[in-house]
Amino acid sequence: MSPVTPPGRDLRLDLFRGLALWLIFLDQIPSNAVSWLTIRNYGLSDAPEIFVFISGYTAAFVYGREMDSRGVTVASARVLKRVWQIYVAHIFLFVVYMAEIAYVASSLDNPLYSEEAGILNFLKEPGVTMVQAMLLKFKPANMDVLPLYIVLLAGFPPVLWLLRRAPTLGLAASVALYAAAWMFDWDLPAYPKGTWVFNPFTWQLLFVTGAWCALGGAARIAPFARSRPVLWLAGGYLAIAFAIMLAWHLPHLASDLPRWLTDWVNPADKSNLDLLRFAHFVALAILTLRYIPRDWPLLTSPWMRPTIICGQHSLEIFCSGVFLAFAGHLAMVQLSDGLGMQILVSAVGIATMVGVAALITWYRNVEGKKHGPRQTPVVNADLAGGEA
Repeated sequence: MSPVTPPGRDLRLDLFRGLALWLIFLDQIPSNAVSWLTIRNYGLSDAPEIFVFISGYTAAFVYGREMDSRGVTVASARVLKRVWQIYVAHIFLFVVYMAEIAYVASSLDNPLYSEEAGILNFLKEPGVTMVQAMLLKFKPANMDVLPLYIVLLAGFPPVLWLLRRAPTLGLAASVALYAAAWMFDWDLPAYPKGTWVFNPFTWQLLFVTGAWCALGGAARIAPFARSRPVLWLAGGYLAIAFAIMLAWHLPHLASDLPRWLTDWVNPADKSNLDLLRFAHFVALAILTLRYIPRDWPLLTSPWMRPTIICGQHSLEIFCSGVFLAFAGHLAMVQLSDGLGMQILVSAVGIATMVGVAALITWYRNVEGKKHGPRQTPVVNADLAGGEA
């Protein structure tokens, strides 16, 4: 099923959002050799950085235009409506996911599934744990991304208003919040203990940076970002990060790197979005924009369609990926954990995600024909609330 491609649409957003969803799925399957293909093994940043940045970009594009045409109140109301929709999707995903794991653990008489998924508290105190889940404090394994997005989007209306009127000030405020969160150890509490896996006070920097780029920031810094010194700097940083990761995976190579360098980089805190991770993502983005232009011919080729349509329906595909990752893990434990099974599970999972995206695309195309032509946004927002 071909993706919807209205004139002016930047398919790179859909492409890399779909790719991020695939990478997240592969990384969520424990002991999966195919996950060695994901970017987390070769640099300091990971698929969630791509996902959060693009989410901020598309949210600013969609709701910024809404704010221009219909005012702050209507745009803010639409943002909050979308927050509610994603919250409902998260709770639905949580309930079904809990039922899936509990049923499997009970049927196979194997409590390890519940332990690995982090739902023992739910089985012991389902009432209390359900309330904590509704408060976004209890999150089982692989269900940390949507709560982060819910919080970021809920606080987005005043941020969007400021970015549209004083973009530099808005970005500076985001940087200040990031620095304060590191300085004062700000985070949200989790249940039954600890804090959020993705600290919203720090990850908001990536989300706001994406929004800032969508509202003209990318155009303003384009000459600087495309300059030869910046390209060399970005490439050098990626090369150093790759060498450090290689030394982590192959300890006998660590002696070839300066000790101070590996100690400085390790660990690059993911929960609080270490500045080194942020810089690594920026370096990746600079080189990606340099070598994959907006009119890159492959973006409209059939080879890219599976990834693009997954990116166009990111909410549904993310939820599907959570179920598929657990099902894949179950198949590997119960049937075989050999390399062939790992490849099969990964391939079937991605194919299923593509099938779900194609079905949604077909259905929306049918609905569009049924109700007649309609205006389609230039950039698909999906999680942000735009139409496919």
